[in-house]
Parts: sequence; structure tokens; C-alpha cells
Amino acid sequence: MFELNGKVAIVTGGNGVLGGAIAHGLSKNGAKVAILGRTKETVNSRVEEIKNNGGEALALVADVLDRSSLKSAKEKVLSEWGSIDILVNGAGGNKKGAVITPDQEFFDLSMEALDGVNQLNFNGTVLPTLVFAEEMVKQKKGSIINISSMAAQRTITRVMGYSASKAAIDNFTKWLSVEMNHKYGEGLRVNAIAPGFFVGEQNRDLLLNEDGSLTSRGQRIVNQTPMGRFGEPEELQGAAVWLASNASAFVTGTVIPIDGGFNAFSGV
Repeated sequence: MFELNGKVAIVTGGNGVLGGAIAHGLSKNGAKVAILGRTKETVNSRVEEIKNNGGEALALVADVLDRSSLKSAKEKVLSEWGSIDILVNGAGGNKKGAVITPDQEFFDLSMEALDGVNQLNFNGTVLPTLVFAEEMVKQKKGSIINISSMAAQRTITRVMGYSASKAAIDNFTKWLSVEMNHKYGEGLRVNAIAPGFFVGEQNRDLLLNEDGSLTSRGQRIVNQTPMGRFGEPEELQGAAVWLASNASAFVTGTVIPIDGGFNAFSGV
């Protein structure tokens, strides 16, 4: 029921830690996976990993904020595989000036950095959807999976810009799900995954000390997570595969937490 045999998936940010895990999960369940990212070396490395594990993969060096490069990537996928069935909008991140550090106040916020975070996370989700979902509309079927965050649903100190941009993705996910069904039929679905706390390159220093022990912030997060740990990237795969497959054919407009219970716990 969860099989994706013959399906074509594009994973933006598939050269990163979480996007890469999702790409591997889709591949293991039979999808052909195109890895889209700006850095040629890391994109090619992820493609080779998937191929070495018996999957079929394609490298797409493109910028999620550059419509021209996205259109070129789309043509490459269509030329190679003929369709686009799944889009995972996994590209995203944060910028230093949009984070309020412990020795700063809200009034120290950099509007330039805030704009950059909004561009990367929100526009970097909308623009690939504008480009790639056109093919889904032509096919009258397709699954779009956006990547939200616990920061969109709970107030998490310091990450002001990131939180706001991910909250915009939650709203966009719900809005687009309605738009797609009303105008193009029931075959197009839009959902999101909201990861809890996973250790990646961007947040490692916030969560872990050099010796691997928890920082004070990391410890507070673990204390707030009923499962008592951070997530493993592979633990995003099940939800992504389910949302990409026909097993979730009547599911759209949802934002699914993958968070070890973080969102459910009041702290008491």
C-alpha cells in the first residue's frame, strides 16, 4: 500500500540531513528521486548514495529562489523520467541576524536577515511549487509535502525569523490544499511534516557541546520531549512515504508533527 514504484519525486534540499533522509526513504519504497540543491558536490554525493543502495536518482543543481534554474531542473526531470508525482519542499534554514541571542533584544533584529529567512523558507517553498506542480495539474494527480517545524506551532525562544517563516508554510499548506482540490480535482494533495528537534549542521552548536553532551538549551528541549531524546533523521521517512503514497489518498491540508510528543506536552 505504501509502494511508490514508478513514481517520480523531487526533493529540494535533498542534499541536506533531513531532506536526504526523506529522499532515501522514498527511494527505498520504489520512487525515482531527483535531488535538488545549490551545491554540486553534495547533490552528487547524495545521488551516489541512493544509487549505491540500489535506487534510481538524478542530480539537479538549482536554487529554490531562482525560477530559471528550477525550470531547467524540471525539463531535465521530464526528459529523463517523463513525469513529476511527488514534490518534497525540504530546502530551508536560518540566518544569524534573524536569531535573538541571549545577550540581544528584539530590537536588535536585522530586517535584512529576517527577509533572507523568509525568502529561503517561505519563498523557497512557494517558488518550487509554482514550477513543479504545473506538471501535477496536467496529470491531475500529485503529492506535495512541505517541511514545517515545531517552531511554527509552539513559541520557541530566539528563532524569531525561522518561526515566522515556518508558520507561513503551515498556512500555505492548508491554503494550497483547498485551492488545488477546488480547481483541479481530488488527485492533488498538499500536506506538511513538522519535525521536532533533530540535530543538523545548523543547530548542532545550540544543542550539543563539543564533547557531545547536551547544552542547557538542548537539555531543556529533551526535558520537554516525552520520549526524552532528539529525533533521528530516518524517523521522518515513514510519514513522508505515507503522504507520498496512495495510502494517504484522502489526506490533504494537514501538518503532521514528528516530534516525540513535544507539541503534546505542557511541561507539567
